[in-house]
Amino acid sequence: MKALLPALVLAPFAVFSTIVAADHGVVGFIPLSLREPWAMQMLLDLAISMVLIGTWIRRDARRHGIPALPYLVLLPLGSLAVLGYLVHRGLRGAPRAVGADPARA
Repeated sequence: MKALLPALVLAPFAVFSTIVAADHGVVGFIPLSLREPWAMQMLLDLAISMVLIGTWIRRDARRHGIPALPYLVLLPLGSLAVLGYLVHRGLRGAPRAVGADPARA
């Protein structure tokens, strides 16, 4: 159930992002950010946010027994990577106990 909301946001947002990237290219935001100060501010804000979220994903993934690397590699995609992680985390269930042996679970 915890994966439902992120999945409901992820699906249409992934479709929209794919359409925008197909129409304007995967780096189509760069000329806009170089031309418009607000676009640059938003791009920098997103980059800072993704670094902070990446540190949270790394820590949280370890706690939940989820591999963090795929989501960290996809962080340049922004919210798509984070939503994907939240879906995975929601499907995974409760966090592992610290020091628990997965073979004994």
